[in-house]
Amino acid sequence: MREQPRKKILVIEEQAPVRNVFLDGLRDQGFDVIGAENGRVGIQSAQDCLPDLITCGIAMSEPNGFTVLETLRRDPTTAIIPLIFITVKKTRSDLHRAMELGVNGYLFKPCTVEELLRTVTAQLERQSLLHQCYAAQSQPPTKPSPLPPASLPAPSAQFIESYDPPLRKAFRFITTNYHRPIALSDVAQAVGYSPAYLTHLMGQQTGQTVQQWIIQHRMAAACSLLLETDQPVEQIAVQVGYHHTVHFFRQFRRFHGTTPQAWRNDRR
Repeated sequence: MREQPRKKILVIEEQAPVRNVFLDGLRDQGFDVIGAENGRVGIQSAQDCLPDLITCGIAMSEPNGFTVLETLRRDPTTAIIPLIFITVKKTRSDLHRAMELGVNGYLFKPCTVEELLRTVTAQLERQSLLHQCYAAQSQPPTKPSPLPPASLPAPSAQFIESYDPPLRKAFRFITTNYHRPIALSDVAQAVGYSPAYLTHLMGQQTGQTVQQWIIQHRMAAACSLLLETDQPVEQIAVQVGYHHTVHFFRQFRRFHGTTPQAWRNDRR
């Protein structure tokens, strides 16, 4: 039986003693680890090594953690790598900014290696769960065919590759930016087509609209956060792209027939 490859973790932390403690703790648990002493080195390491998960401080120089996260989310090769902030910052504005940029988790200093390991393991398990959910869509069809209604997960990387380059670019843009207030016009501009032609192309090849794909990705992300975290529903709404909680509640009820909190309680 072939041995599973070890997960690769990138630790971006300016304080060398803290960085070394985290690296040693992760290494002792069987992870491959990479250390980066500042944000600039961390961005380069992420792009070169493509780790399975990244931990990062916020109050760093050259550049700070927010800029690191924003840079990685804009790059298609690193956009979906889970990133956990480990920081002393606890203000509401910092939390909201981190969620708007697409952070996957938060740990507050001082934290123990055990807390770090639990958070890392939970995020990796969540990623694995998402990949399993996407497996139903991962077999490239001989000819792209219409998909069932938008209650399915967002498209997997393999599924995206089965389509023509313009649709691949559209899906990648949605995957990277679903947590922002994007619309058809934004996706069309990113692809370089008119909204009308992109709508025609998307409908012809997938049976869904661009907006349905955006909502579908947001709903999949919301369900994962409801199950895997204890974040308030209002925070989850912001994290998946809804800056008006009422809109999120309505959209969620339309898809699942119940409220986010009731859905969470029922599955727990």
